[in-house]
Amino acid sequence: MPFADMMNDKIQVLKTDGTKSAEVKASVQSKGIYLMRSDILVEPSDLIQRVMSNGGTETFQVIDPGFHEGAGGGIPAHYQMKVKKLGLPEAEKAIQSITYNISGPNARVNNNSTDNSNNIVNSNNDLSESIDALKAEINRLDLPVKEKEEAIEVVGAIEEQCKSEKPSKVVVNALIKSLPTAASIASIGSLVVSLLG
Repeated sequence: MPFADMMNDKIQVLKTDGTKSAEVKASVQSKGIYLMRSDILVEPSDLIQRVMSNGGTETFQVIDPGFHEGAGGGIPAHYQMKVKKLGLPEAEKAIQSITYNISGPNARVNNNSTDNSNNIVNSNNDLSESIDALKAEINRLDLPVKEKEEAIEVVGAIEEQCKSEKPSKVVVNALIKSLPTAASIASIGSLVVSLLG
């Protein structure tokens, strides 16, 4: 009887970093899981979810992956995992303890749940207002059209630099110094640089 004929269960491997394998065929026993594949990395503490034909799921924690290289006689590389079956509360706790690393304004993960959260992003309003003041001052000054357009472009570059994760004071300072010479622009420019921290 070929090994493939004994693989009647569908499982997924849930890694501790939050990644999940595609559904694969395996043989789930009371104390072990046999997976006749070597293209999936299974490590201690990974979770194995068995998807049953009745719609239910069982969760197992890997104690020992038990990887075996292929042998002669048509035995492919495979896993003979030693596992511990988790009860429903344990399984939910183990699945919830998977760490997701996310960042950025309004970043979130909804894992089998409805998102009813309100997100508030606090950006540096003083910095934003100072950049708007810089634009307004350039528009107020009596400059030739071409020079005004170039100055607004420079302010756009300053704004992009300020929005970046780690804005460079040196770059912002150099951009401000390239703006038309006016006391009001120099004053607002120094305020922008000081607000960068």
